[in-house]
Amino acid sequence: MSETHPHPHQPHPDHASASLRQALLFWLKLGFISFGGPAGQISILHQELVERRRWISERRFLHALNFCMLLPGPEAQQLATYLGWLLHGTRGGVIAGVLFVLPSLFILIALSWVYLAFGDVPLVAGLFYGIKPAVTAIVVHAAHRIGSRTLRNAWLWAIAAAAFVAIFALQVPFPLIVLGAALLGYLGGRLAPERFGGAGGHAAAKPGFGPALIDDHTPTPAHTRFSRARLARLLLVGALLWLLPMGLLTALFGWQGTLTQMGWFFTKAALLTFGGAYAVLPYVYQGAVSHYGWLTPTQMIDGLALGETTPGPLIMVVAFVGFVGGYVHPLFGAEQAFLAGTLAACLVTWFTFLPSFLFVLAGGPLVESTHGELKFTAPLTGVTAAVVGVILNLALFFGYHVLWPEGFAGRFDWPSALIALAAAIALFRFRRGVIEVLAGCALAGLLVHLGLR
Repeated sequence: MSETHPHPHQPHPDHASASLRQALLFWLKLGFISFGGPAGQISILHQELVERRRWISERRFLHALNFCMLLPGPEAQQLATYLGWLLHGTRGGVIAGVLFVLPSLFILIALSWVYLAFGDVPLVAGLFYGIKPAVTAIVVHAAHRIGSRTLRNAWLWAIAAAAFVAIFALQVPFPLIVLGAALLGYLGGRLAPERFGGAGGHAAAKPGFGPALIDDHTPTPAHTRFSRARLARLLLVGALLWLLPMGLLTALFGWQGTLTQMGWFFTKAALLTFGGAYAVLPYVYQGAVSHYGWLTPTQMIDGLALGETTPGPLIMVVAFVGFVGGYVHPLFGAEQAFLAGTLAACLVTWFTFLPSFLFVLAGGPLVESTHGELKFTAPLTGVTAAVVGVILNLALFFGYHVLWPEGFAGRFDWPSALIALAAAIALFRFRRGVIEVLAGCALAGLLVHLGLR
């Protein structure tokens, strides 16, 4: 699809300034249109800020993106936070990061309530019957997409295979897989740098978009310069923003209380989301489903389906996990189940995203101090290779529960298998978008489900 861009010397209406009000309206709009997962969201950011509005140059954009890829957490949301901070300081970064998440939180709370309150209605049940096999195909497609970009040689294939065996057969905890892969990547970068170089995988900057408000050689804005006092203040505020709600939850419900444990568990999850949401979902599943029992395996698949159909980062599926856990195990009585679910969803979102803001706002000045190539890409390459194996395990987990809903001893669900196959063909062969595939499969599922009744 071709796009027209302003001539390099033609002034752009949005180029002259990027006021905080203009930025706020853009970040709000982005929160409602950011479909398509990290790749789609990063593409939207590039089209809007680099190509159309010319608020930031291509090189500065990619420099920020490479930094965000090194961090645990949702890279697209962190990139929005970084760019908002680069344009308008800490206030701009917080606005960008919050508005990237807020619309999807409200939408997911509403959809989660509809799912729990009306999930047995034939219409809703039929839609989910089609969406679940589509999600299985989407996860397989994600593994292929990341693998084709990452597994460039036998060394990286070996790391991916080892990660798959570790989580599938040996039940090794996800954090240990991440640490082991990072260590292998570090050693590989020392011993065979040609095999572990270029983790970012991003194309070189393309000229022709014209001068930008923050261009390649624009002096570093004053608010982005490193300051020990600023870093100390930031870390203190961050610690308080974590300790105060955690202390309050502990005082009200005890350390073993559901909300307290949710806060603690999702703080740990936030520090382990290397490689995006698909990579951390097995860890969330292990904790939320197997250990705590906040929701069932079927509900977890349904939650991912909801996450795929809403804007915002896919890791927002944690809001669904929180809502279901709070709603099904109401803390304030059965008549206040919605309030308990909403509070749990908001708390889970708070603890999941707080580290992302701290990483970006604390590390940004260090990144802006140099526009040379970032180091430490070899460990990232190792982690990304391992992520492919972890995602493949996730696809098998989903496939098992979708195709054999009653276990291997039960019947094989042929309609679900055909819907999954159709979704895979649409994704791989015809390169259709995720939303299109989900909509088509939801309609097919509705027709099959109503026909089977």
